[in-house]
Amino acid sequence: MQQALAIHSLQCFSTTNFHRKHHYFDHLRRNKQYPFPHLTSFSVSKEVKVSASSKQKPPEVESVIGDDEDGLLLEKVIVVDDGGDLGWLPAFPHVLIASMANFLFGYHIGVMNGPIVSIAKELGFEGNSFLEGLVVSIFIGGAFIGSITCGSLVDKLGCCRTIQFDTVPLILGAIVSAQAQSIEEMILGRFLVGLGIGVNTVLVPIYISEIAPTKYRGSLGTLCQIGTCIGIIASLYLAIPSENDPHWWRTMLYIASVPGFILALGMQFSVESPRWLCKAGRLDEAKKVINNLWGSSEVDKAIKEFESVLKNDGDDLNSSWLELLEEPHSRVATIGGALFVLQQLAGINGVLYFSSLTFKDVGISSSALASLYVGLTNFAGALCALYLMDKQGRQRLLIGSYAGMALSMFLIVYAISFPMDNEISNNLSILGTLLYIFTFAVGAGPVTGLIIPELSSSRTRGKIMAFSFSVHWVFNFLVGLFFLELVQKFGVAPVYGSFGAVSLLATAFAYFLIVETKGRSLEEIEMSLNPKFQGKRNSE
Repeated sequence: MQQALAIHSLQCFSTTNFHRKHHYFDHLRRNKQYPFPHLTSFSVSKEVKVSASSKQKPPEVESVIGDDEDGLLLEKVIVVDDGGDLGWLPAFPHVLIASMANFLFGYHIGVMNGPIVSIAKELGFEGNSFLEGLVVSIFIGGAFIGSITCGSLVDKLGCCRTIQFDTVPLILGAIVSAQAQSIEEMILGRFLVGLGIGVNTVLVPIYISEIAPTKYRGSLGTLCQIGTCIGIIASLYLAIPSENDPHWWRTMLYIASVPGFILALGMQFSVESPRWLCKAGRLDEAKKVINNLWGSSEVDKAIKEFESVLKNDGDDLNSSWLELLEEPHSRVATIGGALFVLQQLAGINGVLYFSSLTFKDVGISSSALASLYVGLTNFAGALCALYLMDKQGRQRLLIGSYAGMALSMFLIVYAISFPMDNEISNNLSILGTLLYIFTFAVGAGPVTGLIIPELSSSRTRGKIMAFSFSVHWVFNFLVGLFFLELVQKFGVAPVYGSFGAVSLLATAFAYFLIVETKGRSLEEIEMSLNPKFQGKRNSE
């Protein structure tokens, strides 16, 4: 955004006093007491640099008035040229391509829900609950390894090349799973897919946060959650024929390889992160990307911020894991890990697992239909997050989201624990379940993955995200492993009550410990959190 300032020494006057004041200023000018002798009239002059895109939109003019030492009032006329703001559209195609990775994530979450019985029967492990669980959970093991190794890859290769490289296990894993003739081949395929998903869940939020214009970073970052929702819904829809065709699961897994090819090809035409390019010493390329995505008026300001941060952090492409033990990186890594621990212990995976049983109690016997209702609710919440993220801010959405999740859990506990008509109890349980999923999708889901790269420094962003998502996969696995056992031992109400209590704890965590990042560039956020920058400012 270009700003041109024209400052004139004026005294507030009414229309009737115009001529008297004019003679007064003329007197000052002749006696060389006029602070701006080059100005000979009251006409407002202004210097405006107008970009090509601003020709159709007149610049905005703001006026600020205050006293000077001589009692005269200074009027500062600020001419704001928004021609440099290209909006969200230039970045959108690149974000959309990257979000294809989240579509794959959602697709692979849902692809095993329906056909697992047919797979077990055809591959000879039907009735073996351990092997059925292993086919599903080996995905999480691969994702953990992918997440923890991703930080070093993105530092060296950049986001685009790392995402392209990562499509190899995604495509191979889908094809190996689709062609599997034994349980071992199926496990190998699912592990490869998990490996690719683990890398992408770390990379895509980083990539979007680094190429999106500051003003639209939150909304564009929400496309990760929307991509995941659409992937889940697509897998549930495509699973419908599997009820009549026992071999349909192979077709579904073959289909899973197609988005991988699209992602690999699309990233070839996508821009690299300007921040990584600047760190790699490719300054001209970084300027070109900024000019194309953010506008020409942002180039100099952005490059200056990048270089200021690099001067403080170091401009090499390799950061050490030990740096996460130093401030402010240790604080951000702790917050990132804690956010994912709270997200998982708030029970999202347990609620999703148990939702099909809840729907059966109200007469919806089809698990696919129940999952579809859940998926659509999740999608609706993500759309609300898309609208609210850059309006209400990350902290408010987190607080409201976890508060809503707590209320939902306590509503279900009330419906289960207190004597009432069965129909009313079941309807309250359904309402609580859908409200929980909706409020999760508005805040706890999309904000957690978005705010961690925003809080992280440029130097350690990849490794902090890798650490945080590794924590996510560990607790994802633990909740899935122990949820049913806890329900069988203590009952649904106590377990859901504990989910509500954790949600309240997460609400307090977000209120006291989360820093608002809305409307601030990544460099502004980093400088405000880094004591080295604060020390420099104080010394100046």
